[in-house]
Amino acid sequence: MAPHVSCFFLAVLLSAGCEVITSAEQMCIEKEANKIYNCDNLGLSEIPDTLPNTTEFLEFSFNFLPTIQDTTFSRLINLTFLDLTRYVCECQINWIHENALQSHPQLSTLVLTGNPLVFVAETALNGPKALKNLFLIQTGISSLEFIPAHNMKNLEILHLGGNYISSIKFPKDFPTGNLKVLDFQNNAVHYLSREDMESLRPAANLSLNFNGNDIKGIEPGAFKSMVFKSLNFGGTVNLSVIFSGLHNSTIQSLWLGTYEDTEDQDLSSSVLEGLCEISVKSVNLQHHHFSNLSSATFQCFTHLQELDLTATHLEELPPGIKGMNSLKKLVLNVNKFAQLCQINAASFPYLTDLYIKGNLNKLQLGAGCLEKLENLQKLDLSHSDIEASDCCNLQLKNLPHLQSLNLSYNEPLGLQNEAFRACPRLEVLDLAFTHLHVNAAQSPFQNLHLLHVLNLSHCFLNTSNWHLLAGLTNLRHLNLQENRFQDGNIPKTNLFQTVGSLEILVLSSCDLSFIDQEAFHSLGNMIHIDLSNNNLTSNSILALSQFKGTYLNLATNSIRIVPPHLLPILSQQKIINLSHNPLDCTCSNIHFLTWYKENVQKLEDFEETRCANPPSLQGVQPSDVTLSCGITAVGIFFLTAFLFLLAALLIYVVKFFLRWKYQHI
Repeated sequence: MAPHVSCFFLAVLLSAGCEVITSAEQMCIEKEANKIYNCDNLGLSEIPDTLPNTTEFLEFSFNFLPTIQDTTFSRLINLTFLDLTRYVCECQINWIHENALQSHPQLSTLVLTGNPLVFVAETALNGPKALKNLFLIQTGISSLEFIPAHNMKNLEILHLGGNYISSIKFPKDFPTGNLKVLDFQNNAVHYLSREDMESLRPAANLSLNFNGNDIKGIEPGAFKSMVFKSLNFGGTVNLSVIFSGLHNSTIQSLWLGTYEDTEDQDLSSSVLEGLCEISVKSVNLQHHHFSNLSSATFQCFTHLQELDLTATHLEELPPGIKGMNSLKKLVLNVNKFAQLCQINAASFPYLTDLYIKGNLNKLQLGAGCLEKLENLQKLDLSHSDIEASDCCNLQLKNLPHLQSLNLSYNEPLGLQNEAFRACPRLEVLDLAFTHLHVNAAQSPFQNLHLLHVLNLSHCFLNTSNWHLLAGLTNLRHLNLQENRFQDGNIPKTNLFQTVGSLEILVLSSCDLSFIDQEAFHSLGNMIHIDLSNNNLTSNSILALSQFKGTYLNLATNSIRIVPPHLLPILSQQKIINLSHNPLDCTCSNIHFLTWYKENVQKLEDFEETRCANPPSLQGVQPSDVTLSCGITAVGIFFLTAFLFLLAALLIYVVKFFLRWKYQHI
């Protein structure tokens, strides 16, 4: 495509206005030697000489690069990923010249997001034979004719969001057969014609995004016989237009949600009848309002496998809904149910996943409200102000196949012995930020022999109950963050003795000051232990002696000096975080400082691992500390003087003693 003269002068002016600020000290960050580099926001106007020719993955965003020439990246012939994003910058890319990427046949991803492109030559992208992902978000494009059609036969993902595109008609020579994702969100597309859609027919199972365009019309037959992995018409006010336009199409996932600040039409049963003419498995209607909600509203939902009614202002689901035997996943988040029974779960007998998260009213669990959901495997009731003095057998009655239960961020719950007897196949249980009253001497989790993950963070538990975790023979991941231990100590006999299968243990922010050296003796499979944000000193490191090859987080504790006999314990770990400890960087800690320098590769967050003492080294990284801990010349002088005086004193004493002795003969 030939450039207009005005465009040329505009690009020249933009280029001339760029002020390049570089610094010799600014270096690209090496993420993987000779392959992956981040050169973002360094004020660069060209590829630095320090960047190796073997670079494959390059992040070069927020630099000063108004044009791309055929020589700009020419020596980086192995590039597979190139990110040239701009957003707030004086000098965005405006001009991409002929054969600009001819030296990069392996380039598969090109990101040009945020660059106000004035001109892109027809041959600009000829080089990358493997180009699969192209990001042209917020580049000022108003027509698809602007995109070079050459060398696009392998293109799979094309992002065009945030532009001024009004027609999605591709040029005839633009190959769309391999497209998997095509994103037009937040453009100016308001009408879809048959001709527009015809260019996309070669793309099978496409994910097509029109979110934020407010489609006002679709020509009849435009989508006829087309198959999509997903279609997104988010923000469209009139859904009747969408339903009529999608007749005789096949869609895996159809997103029709709107937003809180969007005024949309209420959904009536007559509007939703359009779903009967579409083959669709998943529908999202979030933030819509239903008018005259009844069982008839759901008459065209019978073929759905997933239905998302998040924030649809529901206070109950009507009784008598028929034919929902295909529905596997139901999302009812952020609604206004007062009782769990108001969802009329019996209407959805084959559900495997149910989400009622963030309910806007205090949700009463009731008794047996879900007992008809014998196939339920995942249940999320978090953030719903649930409160129960005796949970959870009556409430979760007849859920024998439940594998995942989320009751986090709720009001206080009382747990008795075997509180989850109704769902013995649980594998994941999340009770975080829910105050638990364990009203029994035995474990409320005693029958959960298949449980793998248990989140009890911020639960105000009585950790002195040694039987609290009894029965959890297959527990792998335990989170006890922000729970307190008596006197800040973990004694030799404790609640961990019954969970020998643990691999991940989180004890951060538990106000711990000491751990007995045999406290973890039963935990032989540990791979990750988090003891951060406590008051532990090096005295507790001995408790970790049996762990080998683990991730060990000791950040933000009170570790000052690590004695030499504890260093082998640290050496046998895989990764260690010692950041934000008041480390002593004097000769009293010389053995640790030596170890630290020899084991930097093991240390996580070492940038925040700094000295606290002496004051002269405060804030310095231990790896940068050099100490001379031998006897100095001044020390030798005083030692010699001391020995001389001591010898003189001994001679004087001996002479005095001998004189006294002879005087008394």
